Amino acid sequence: MSNVIGFLESVGQDAALRHAAQGELKLALSGAQIDPALQIAILNNDQDRLTALLGARTNLVCGVLPGKEDDDEGEEAPSRDDDEITGSYAVVRRIA
Repeated sequence: MSNVIGFLESVGQDAALRHAAQGELKLALSGAQIDPALQIAILNNDQDRLTALLGARTNLVCGVLPGKEDDDEGEEAPSRDDDEITGSYAVVRRIA
């Protein structure tokens, strides 16, 4: 699998190879040690087949949520986070 990922990475980094004709891409693939089924999927630009052969997940979402801004910086309400962390640590400690 690392051969395929390395090859796709090199294709993405090399503009000439990225926009190469199928014959040039086939020549580049012949030098790489990649399974023939994966080579066919790459040559056919078949993302679904390539994903299935690699066992990869395509529906991956990354999100960043902004934190709360404090309205009153001078006043701090007691936080329950410390209690939750201590409680979680106790559970982890018991399991270990």
